[in-house]
Amino acid sequence: MLVSRSKGPKLTEAVRTRVLIADDHALVRAGIRALLESLTTMEVVAEAASGFEALDLIEKHQPDVALMDIAMPGLSGLEAVRRLGQGCSTTRVIILSMHACDEYVWQALRSGAHGYLLKGASFAELEFAIKSVAENQIYLSPAISRHLIEDYLHLSGSDDRSIEHLSPRQREILQLIAEGKSTKQIALVLGISVKTVDTHRSLLMKRLNVHDLASLVRYAVKTGLVDLQPL
Repeated sequence: MLVSRSKGPKLTEAVRTRVLIADDHALVRAGIRALLESLTTMEVVAEAASGFEALDLIEKHQPDVALMDIAMPGLSGLEAVRRLGQGCSTTRVIILSMHACDEYVWQALRSGAHGYLLKGASFAELEFAIKSVAENQIYLSPAISRHLIEDYLHLSGSDDRSIEHLSPRQREILQLIAEGKSTKQIALVLGISVKTVDTHRSLLMKRLNVHDLASLVRYAVKTGLVDLQPL
């Protein structure tokens, strides 16, 4: 039993880490929630099924840590992290992914994530990752090649083909293209004209120096905007 020597009021229970879970698969969210709720040190304050919903719920609940799936329809976890970093939120984000690909890890860290956890991790590792990130540390799954990540982080940021050089709207359109949406569908989802979508697509191809939709899709996969496998 720990006894506080402080003359202040007694603490009746430890402060719990408040966690948000964002994943488009309900069973995944339920499984993670069940694990975390078995711990007296964790409290799940909300669940989100998309990047957009995650941003809304983070603003509403201000969790300490958000577990964010890397690939979600509409708005990816990486894009959600980027947008979160543009605000005043103190929530720290751990990206959840099936892939130990160094490119994905690099994109996550460059986007502002504070951790990268593989979905095959053990319960003990999940708990440790959340605790570490909540204490202002960076957590990376042991399977990830750390020296390659360091190499990526030291690359020049002046490359015009880097995803950070695309506007939020361009990244949205790129993700929707990679998800197989037609020009009309993209226009409907984003509330813009078909002509505007065509213009953005042309600018994307010029910026990324690609000449067909297949190349755009490959770029989106490489940078983690969409998953390597179909949902």
